[in-house]
Amino acid sequence: MKRDSIYYQIFKRFPGLLFELIDVPPPQAQNYRFESLEVKETAFRIDGVFLPPEDATSRVIFFAEVQFQRDEALYHRFFTESLMYLNRNRSQYDDWFCVVIFSSRSLEPSDQRTHRIFLNSDQVQRIYLDELGATNQQPIGINLMQLTLASDEVMAQQAKQLIERVKLESTDMLPKNEILDIITTIVVYKFSTLSREEVEAMLGLTLEQTRVYQEAKAEGREEREAEMLKLTVPLLLKTGMNLEQIAQQLNVDIEAVQIAAQSTT
Repeated sequence: MKRDSIYYQIFKRFPGLLFELIDVPPPQAQNYRFESLEVKETAFRIDGVFLPPEDATSRVIFFAEVQFQRDEALYHRFFTESLMYLNRNRSQYDDWFCVVIFSSRSLEPSDQRTHRIFLNSDQVQRIYLDELGATNQQPIGINLMQLTLASDEVMAQQAKQLIERVKLESTDMLPKNEILDIITTIVVYKFSTLSREEVEAMLGLTLEQTRVYQEAKAEGREEREAEMLKLTVPLLLKTGMNLEQIAQQLNVDIEAVQIAAQSTT
């Protein structure tokens, strides 16, 4: 499963979820926005940064890392990236925190001494998803994260149970259709070899109503249009039409016509 993509989508749509995991959420937690930011003049990119709203009285920035595989260099890289970003933006924030989310405690780097000043402070919090407790005892947002850990055998059951909870319970922090989209995305990534009909039967949903299916449908339409252009553009070029004329004739962007023309050379 492409967990990096999954968590990017979860946090992008639902940044407040991070603050359900930590002990002391900041003021205006639901107004934070999630970004992936590049640290200039370095080769570093911080995948998870939660930026405070512009009108926040206390401007606290949160750095987050989701880890589903063992990486002994994780803390070296994560704290370096975070502090470099703070150094280049030190006038914009008055406090900072780091949150590291592990699927399991066993994936934590063995060297916890080198960075003990951070790991033992109240500015760093480590979360172990498999230790959060039974799924039926957690908020829906936490259940979304736990769903990514489910095995093939139990994911379908957990997903259906979560869908029923979403339909029955109040979900003020995120529209229900957004949550259903995320559940569907997780399942589609997990069972990528299944047909749409098989996934629909598994979840009891009609995928045509979800964003993940609409995006897949759009991708398929774009692929078909690209194939059509590969066949049509060379024929029109032989008639003496130039690229601009072909684009006007076919009512498509000139860039698409240029790509089709280059693919035939």
